[in-house]
Amino acid sequence: MNFNRGNQSGTTPLADAENDPLLQQALRDFRSSVHAWGDSEVSRVRTAQDIRHRSWRVALGWALGCFLITGTVSGGFYQRHLHQVAAGVAAQRAAEHQRQLAQQQSGDEEDLLATVDSDVSREVPAAMEPLAQLMVDDETK
Repeated sequence: MNFNRGNQSGTTPLADAENDPLLQQALRDFRSSVHAWGDSEVSRVRTAQDIRHRSWRVALGWALGCFLITGTVSGGFYQRHLHQVAAGVAAQRAAEHQRQLAQQQSGDEEDLLATVDSDVSREVPAAMEPLAQLMVDDETK
């Protein structure tokens, strides 16, 4: 594999850039202009307007941060409230279900007791019923 396609001398493009005096001069000029700009910004006199704009930005940043924190905390409290309400509704439904089961069970017990009372209250068993009717007729005579 030959990675030096356009370069006939056999050197890499990076090596050519290191040896190019025109490119080296351009990079030195760029570096010196960046340093000069940085020095002028550091020594620049700040006006009251710059400070005022910066103070508004700081105040706005703090206000936005407080707003976000307040929103996050209140959202957590609201979520907790919703969970409590849902738990209360579930407990109420469970209590209602238990009450209905108890009512149904007591109704079933009452029906059973009524059946037992009617069975016990008979004077004569069902098989002896014809004989009992004969005896009732005799008492009236």
